[in-house]
Amino acid sequence: MSVGKAKKGTLEKAASRNAPVHDVPARANELRTAFLQYFADADHVVESSAPLVPRHDPTLMFTNAGMVPFKNVFTGQEKPPALRAASSQKCVRAGGKHNDLDNVGFTARHHTFFEMLGNFSFGDYFKEQAILLAWSFLTGTLALHPEKLLVTVYVDDDEAADLWKKISGFGDDKILRIAGSDNFWSMGDTGPCGPSSEIFYDHGSHLPGGPPGSPDENGDRFVEIWNLVFMQYDQQPDGTRVDLPHPSIDTGMGLERVAAVMQGTHDNYEIDLFKTLIAASVDLTGMPTDGAEAASHRIIADHLRASSFLIADGVLPSNEGRGYVLRRIMRRAMRLAHMLGAKDP
Repeated sequence: MSVGKAKKGTLEKAASRNAPVHDVPARANELRTAFLQYFADADHVVESSAPLVPRHDPTLMFTNAGMVPFKNVFTGQEKPPALRAASSQKCVRAGGKHNDLDNVGFTARHHTFFEMLGNFSFGDYFKEQAILLAWSFLTGTLALHPEKLLVTVYVDDDEAADLWKKISGFGDDKILRIAGSDNFWSMGDTGPCGPSSEIFYDHGSHLPGGPPGSPDENGDRFVEIWNLVFMQYDQQPDGTRVDLPHPSIDTGMGLERVAAVMQGTHDNYEIDLFKTLIAASVDLTGMPTDGAEAASHRIIADHLRASSFLIADGVLPSNEGRGYVLRRIMRRAMRLAHMLGAKDP
């Protein structure tokens, strides 16, 4: 699974890069490379993306998050490939618990297929280093202005809140305490779990929406770009939680979302990964991207990506299971293309 050994370096060296670099990555391919190189420099082994069909998890229809390939590592069933790892994991959310299919095309940031950038610590570093690495990558490598960022922590996670104050210099107004499942992650009814800290980017007051925890938190202004999960408990069948012997880190940052930030838009469908696909859809149908046809072009572009990667990983259209989801995705895109005026297959 490993595609590269971490370069010799130290966590402190990688995390101390607070000065903006001259060539700030903006295109999606550049961002992916910059992310993986950053964590390789911090002694993480870079892992290749696992297939969209989970290898050892019959409970999942598709790989839907960056931690899925490491699930057995987090539960202790498998030995980790290294104490630190990083990956850009291809994901599909179009069935089961995580199903974004009906939102695709109608929001600025929902997809059936996307890439999840992630870094992982299997009993090595914990909260302080995870926050330090994330902060340094965003404000150093990507040169994002701290004023555009705000973070959330679980309501009683004083340790994470104090670390954010120490590392970022934020006050309480920029470190929001959130109760509930949004800031507490669990693998299931039992097993590894822990509080999380989400990093949000403020796209500006010209967009509708409020900060996380507010009544209008689902608007386009404040967008979550990175989630840091601090796995520190093991939930028992009776609901009690005991400390894990080796607390771990699981993070996830959507490539498409951070690419939108770096390319000066709040809309994922405006980034380089989608522009060429949507332009081809316009060329083939003769219909513009504004007005009532906008959502259709977006759905077609998204579904082309999902279909291509699912087929490449061995899923074929069928009447059941994964094949049925793929068939539904393909038929939906074809139907919309036909309605836009495309007559040929």
